[in-house]
Amino acid sequence: QLQLVESGGGLVRPGGSLRLSCAASRFTLDNYAIGWFRQAPGREREGVSCVSRGGIKTSYADSVKGRFTMSRDIGKNTVYLQMNNLEPEDTAVYYCSAESFGGCPIRTVDYWGQGTQVTVSS
Repeated sequence: QLQLVESGGGLVRPGGSLRLSCAASRFTLDNYAIGWFRQAPGREREGVSCVSRGGIKTSYADSVKGRFTMSRDIGKNTVYLQMNNLEPEDTAVYYCSAESFGGCPIRTVDYWGQGTQVTVSS
């Protein structure tokens, strides 16, 4: 079964940084659109960023533009989300996703990771 495994979450102070990783197994990540979503308590899951199949297009939510950067390491079959200047409002469970159609923004997620908790607090 295809899998996405996130890591890198944790507790950080406001203004700090974290890098999330999303490792794909049993499929080639470059053949899919990959997206990061997040869900805070009591709120709906929202899209944070995505990269289209082949890495042609990258997109970010307005709330994270200029602070978050998505990148890919095709050799490691892994996608990263570098998060800088974190704010308490960024606190959420972050999920990695894959869409076979390949577009960005992602319309229909085919695979989800298990999520990783990010907490921004002083």
